[in-house]
Amino acid sequence: MKTVVITGANRGIGFEFTRHYATRGYRVHACCRHPEKASDLAELAVQHAVQVHSLDVNDAQSVKGFAKALAETSIDLLINNAGVYGARVGLGELDYKVWQQVFLTNTLGPIRVTEALLSRLAVPGCKLVFITSKMGSIADNSSGGSYIYRSSKAALNAAVKSLAIDLADRQVIATLLHPGWVQTDMGGPNALISTQESVAQMTQTIDGLTMTHSGGFFNYDGKEIPW
Repeated sequence: MKTVVITGANRGIGFEFTRHYATRGYRVHACCRHPEKASDLAELAVQHAVQVHSLDVNDAQSVKGFAKALAETSIDLLINNAGVYGARVGLGELDYKVWQQVFLTNTLGPIRVTEALLSRLAVPGCKLVFITSKMGSIADNSSGGSYIYRSSKAALNAAVKSLAIDLADRQVIATLLHPGWVQTDMGGPNALISTQESVAQMTQTIDGLTMTHSGGFFNYDGKEIPW
């Protein structure tokens, strides 16, 4: 039985990832800040091999405690999904405290979790997947704005590229995936695709990942996205 760790697993894309891998027979470690409020996740845990954990990616002690709980666990797949958009404001209205908080969650958080779990991840064939955004692409930015979210994802992309290089000799794959414009609390009801459609294609892409894809930035359907 393979093991997957998923952050931000209580709703949206994270919950759909959890449901998908649980029904495929994976042992799932599903993480969120407030498990006591995650009723859908609790119900899924009763039906499948899902273990729910309290994890705040911004809290060093929370991450350390989670890593300790998985001390004897070998992880085949880590999906760093937890993320926030932040304030939807433009130039002249930027809230720098919010900007810092978004960076903590979207950039530092995924790397903090990965580093804490490194001894359980650094095995040949392990896959590290970071849910990023096309909005983090500098080449693709033709509309401006969204300073906070764009910069947090661009920084994550840069960090994961370095991670892929540093783990290459251990045959660990580190890849960035854009989930598409998805119908979630963040994406809104007018988004183009459902969580089911997004995750179905992302999991196919994940299944096909090899070392040649490590350090790459891909759309949910596997097409490469320019930096």
